[in-house]
Amino acid sequence: MSDTVIRVENLGKKYIIGHQQQERYTALRDVITNKVKSLGSLINPKAKSENPAFEEFWALKDVSFDIKQGDRVGIIGRNGAGKSTLLKILSRITEPTTGSIKIKGRVASLLEVGTGFHPELTGRENIFLNGAILGMGKEEIKRKFDEIVAFAEVEKFLDTPVKRYSSGMYVRLAFAVAAHLEPEILIVDEVLAVGDAAFQKKCLGKMEDVGKEGRTVIFVSHSMDTVTRLCNVAILLKEGKLQHTGSINEVVSDYLKSDLGTTARRRWDDITRMPGNDVVRLFEVKVHDKNNYSSDNFNITESIGITMCYKVLENNKTFTHSINLFNERGVHILSSHDIVSDLSKKPRTKNYYSSTMWIPPNFLSEGSIIVSVAVIEPDPFIVHFHEYDVVGFNVFDPMDGNSARGTCTVPIPGIVRPIFNWDTIIN
Repeated sequence: MSDTVIRVENLGKKYIIGHQQQERYTALRDVITNKVKSLGSLINPKAKSENPAFEEFWALKDVSFDIKQGDRVGIIGRNGAGKSTLLKILSRITEPTTGSIKIKGRVASLLEVGTGFHPELTGRENIFLNGAILGMGKEEIKRKFDEIVAFAEVEKFLDTPVKRYSSGMYVRLAFAVAAHLEPEILIVDEVLAVGDAAFQKKCLGKMEDVGKEGRTVIFVSHSMDTVTRLCNVAILLKEGKLQHTGSINEVVSDYLKSDLGTTARRRWDDITRMPGNDVVRLFEVKVHDKNNYSSDNFNITESIGITMCYKVLENNKTFTHSINLFNERGVHILSSHDIVSDLSKKPRTKNYYSSTMWIPPNFLSEGSIIVSVAVIEPDPFIVHFHEYDVVGFNVFDPMDGNSARGTCTVPIPGIVRPIFNWDTIIN
């Protein structure tokens, strides 16, 4: 494998999905018929009996790639693309159905809150347990112990069972253990969202240091800004298949410009597939002009509306609506929350609703814009849905002198381009 530390060849992972069928009574003839079918399958194994209650689902299929030592790899794709399944296979938590994986070096992984630690053991005991699992000796773990504790900021709770930790404390300690026990390969799923902003920044800095030391980092995130900053190569998955692998900028650009999220209108008609839960469900998002005409392209001097349509399924809930914009490099341009509409602070009744955010003319810069939408319950804080890369659109400048560029025709940097008021006087 030379400097290749991970080689994945024709990887596939299959699950059997059950479907709920309409309930009816079971007669004696049904029991006898099923027994005869079972005997028939034993006599003739090649005979397949179809069962409509179950179907095969391939979370990953025919995935092949190599990762080299020192690579910082971002795995990206929409929800359901197979990212977490791939990480679980690489971490040896689950086995593949087909294909093979060759890994050179010890692997530490941080996948989801609640994995990796024994809940009944204390923080101190779990540090030594994880080190032993990684094949480290007691003295080697002791040398790293103080550094781990300082990074995780859990000194007061070291001798408390981790089942009593908050989710933030748990992730801090789990990340500190995974990153400081010097694995050759560090695998991190998007669990860092549990921590606060300061700790997320600290973790990203540590992962950068791990990469600079020549160790390999594999990172999953929906934040293209974070992936672009941290990683040098990327793997793009779509519906369980490898779509693209290559340099980070090339793959991120492909992801954001592909059909993975840049259509200006998206709708869900099947309530079981609508993002959300038993309280609220999202069924449509669209980008449109002031006449409600949906389009992929907008003049920089026009107002742009982004509307989310959703169904409230439970009475007396108060919601905040959030819309986030990202540019084609994944840079987070803005996050806007509804604090001004008449219904923003009032309890809702069961009904259909739509919420629109208006972007003023001459605000955004030219280029592709990717949108995520969320509905949040402020107190207690609950995210009912947050759909990333849900729609997208393109902003262009007609170069007619009415935008912030005036008569300038050369490229202008910046993620926004507003026209501000200026005063120029003779002193």
